[in-house]
Amino acid sequence: MLKLEIPNYIFEQILEQARAQVPIEACGILAGCNGRVEKLYRMTNADQSSDHYTMEPKEQFAVVKDIRLESLEMLAIYHSHPATPARPSAEDIRLALTPDVTYVIISLQDPKTPDVKGFLINDSYFIMVPVEIVE
Repeated sequence: MLKLEIPNYIFEQILEQARAQVPIEACGILAGCNGRVEKLYRMTNADQSSDHYTMEPKEQFAVVKDIRLESLEMLAIYHSHPATPARPSAEDIRLALTPDVTYVIISLQDPKTPDVKGFLINDSYFIMVPVEIVE
């Protein structure tokens, strides 16, 4: 079964970014091997929006280049939902243009208990991917 493992120290960095950018959606890319994240790339939400994100193209190209140089693979694209549940919105589904990566959504709807979920999104449907926070 497909799953994504995120080391706790990386997950804490994602949460820190998401909390610091409220009410804007935070976003980024996770790279690694065999479903285990090894590297976090924080990205700029060019839209500066609370209900959608667009990554800066120059940053994306630099990240893709670095992932190749490091012999890693892009495992996931993450973003936060500052005030809504951790499930893909219609816009998330429509704009999920990178095949074969897990889309991770971190909900801060309940700030004391962030919720994280992963999804494979293809055309107009999605399936859940287990996300494990590991040591």
